[in-house]
Amino acid sequence: MSLTAGIVGLPNVGKSTLFNAITNQKILAENYPFATIEPNVGIVTVPDDRMDKLKDMYNPERFIPTAYEFTDIAGLVKGASQGEGLGNKFLSHIREVDAIVEVVRCFDDGKIIHVDGNVDPVRDIETINLELSISDLDVINSRLERVAKKARTTKNKDDMLEVEALQKSKEALEKNIPLRQVEYTEEERRLLKSYSFLTIKPIIYLANIKEEDLSKEDNMYVKKVKEYADKENAKVVSLCAKVEEELSELTKEDKEEMLEGLGLDSSGLDKLIQATYDILGLATYFTVGKDEVRAWTFKKGMNAKQCAGIIHTDFEKGFIRAEVISYTDLIEQGSELKVKEAGKARLEGKDYIMQDGDICHFRFNV
Repeated sequence: MSLTAGIVGLPNVGKSTLFNAITNQKILAENYPFATIEPNVGIVTVPDDRMDKLKDMYNPERFIPTAYEFTDIAGLVKGASQGEGLGNKFLSHIREVDAIVEVVRCFDDGKIIHVDGNVDPVRDIETINLELSISDLDVINSRLERVAKKARTTKNKDDMLEVEALQKSKEALEKNIPLRQVEYTEEERRLLKSYSFLTIKPIIYLANIKEEDLSKEDNMYVKKVKEYADKENAKVVSLCAKVEEELSELTKEDKEEMLEGLGLDSSGLDKLIQATYDILGLATYFTVGKDEVRAWTFKKGMNAKQCAGIIHTDFEKGFIRAEVISYTDLIEQGSELKVKEAGKARLEGKDYIMQDGDICHFRFNV
């Protein structure tokens, strides 16, 4: 299952430095606007302590943790929706991601240029969010009259519902309400899906702070970001992108030592990755054995048959049943055999809703 979180923000807020840390790649990260022009894509491993324990238990030939994509997108400027800066190219790249990580500068540094001359994270957030809203409004205005005309002619139920959903969306955006805060029915969401609206995507605000602020209470900039995010029930993660880049180059032992020295129990990147995983509504199931221990990403609410299809379409087409044990039971009992002896192994049908931490063996026949 391929899902992508896009890293966005104004120029020079730390996006490319953050991306370097996430993917441990050395992309261009310079102190001037538009250092990143084409979106850079990197595969990110989701931190999961359960995988380490499964690896120790099975000692497999192959060990494959679950992962998803982060895309670093060029810096946006005021007027992007009218073509300023990289304009529509920037916005088209955001349309292709599933969630947005909006990097906000929350530190003072006279050596690093700010496109607006001074640090004001709420202003920066509002600049980006306004451009995304204007872009969505443009899409709605160009489509609404055509859909409305069609609905008046055909009286088709879906067309009429689409008009209502578009009108609801327009009214929200005109009140500066992002579409992710609008309550849609499942039918409305289905009809709007093809539009790939920008403000409907789940969002995390990432506060980029100085190293000396890591072990302190939130600075005044972070507090302002959290106050803003609370209004739309969004998450905020604080980290120092430069420190995270340094951590990404260390061995596991050296990383733990550096974190301890900074007074942190985990890296900001681990928190960001997990938070992004959560807002996308993702969970993990496992397949295990001597040949391979592997984590698989699935959308919460998917059934066993659909999850089997993530491995291979033949698994879904010829699905018979899923042999399931929970990770918790496996660790408590110590082996699959003991789980079965304790009567905690289960045979589940195609409609079983997969749970995070399930360990599965799928039976199928094609």
